[in-house]
Amino acid sequence: EVQLAESGGGSVQAGGSLRLSCEVSRYINCGMGWFRQAPGKERELVSSISVDGIITYVDSVKGRFTISRDNAKNTLYLQMNSLKTDDTAVYYCSACVYYSGGRPLATIWGQGTQVTVSS
Repeated sequence: EVQLAESGGGSVQAGGSLRLSCEVSRYINCGMGWFRQAPGKERELVSSISVDGIITYVDSVKGRFTISRDNAKNTLYLQMNSLKTDDTAVYYCSACVYYSGGRPLATIWGQGTQVTVSS
């Protein structure tokens, strides 16, 4: 069974940076991504990276967030710069991202890490 373990969340002031890491228990040959869920909002796909290296970002983070994947270390990263208060959410690492009815979902989920951005 593949397990995902996130780290790197925390509290930061607006304009600051954080880097999230997601350690995967073993190599998995499928796309991975970062979702987030803010209080009272639906979970959204922030960024994804396919096995072939195709990357997507939600419009609200383009130019500020960078996703990367180190297959040698079985680790997924999300570098978050110029953070805004709207980025406050629980961030979830995910594996085997797919779409159902146009909605992004994933087969495997981490437990989530809190990111809080204050003004």
